[in-house]
Amino acid sequence: MNPNQKNIQAVLHLSSASDVAEGLAWYKTAHTAAIELSSRYSINVSTACGVIAALSPRNKWTRNLLDAENLINVFCTAGADACNEVKVCTFGKNKSKAIAVLTKDSTNLDDIESILSGPKLKEFFRCIIGQDDVCIDGHAYSIWFGDRITLNKVPSIGVKLRRSIKQDYLAVADANNLTGYEVQAITWVCHRRLHSVA
Repeated sequence: MNPNQKNIQAVLHLSSASDVAEGLAWYKTAHTAAIELSSRYSINVSTACGVIAALSPRNKWTRNLLDAENLINVFCTAGADACNEVKVCTFGKNKSKAIAVLTKDSTNLDDIESILSGPKLKEFFRCIIGQDDVCIDGHAYSIWFGDRITLNKVPSIGVKLRRSIKQDYLAVADANNLTGYEVQAITWVCHRRLHSVA
């Protein structure tokens, strides 16, 4: 294992049974929420996952799901124009992406990813769908780096660095018989507990 993989492995070793249980359940719970939204509003599961991912930046998870349901509800009952009145706790451009995902309502994952664009949104979408990917955010970077780094101090994660971080998470996942997103979620839960991150 290289030093960064050892950093990820160290946090995995520090994970309590509760951290592991919560981490293993995290993306499954998100996927189940998407299935419920799909069933309730007669949209594709992939669409529901895309809306959740689009509305996620700087949004607390419970609020993320609430925003997704509110937007989907208004879109399905009153149309895209009515969505302009829906308040969400993320950026306007992300709300626009969510509306575009709803308008497309595609089962083609590439269609949804082309709307989501940014790498982090695509990764989050893939993890919610259940693909073996890793969502590289500031917390994932801190764990990989081996120290707590506040989000405003995390460097810009370009293509090369992102690929390197992802490869290290996937290597640790492989060594522990887990998926990449399971390792990311478990270590994220543990990291937040260890550093009292809200």
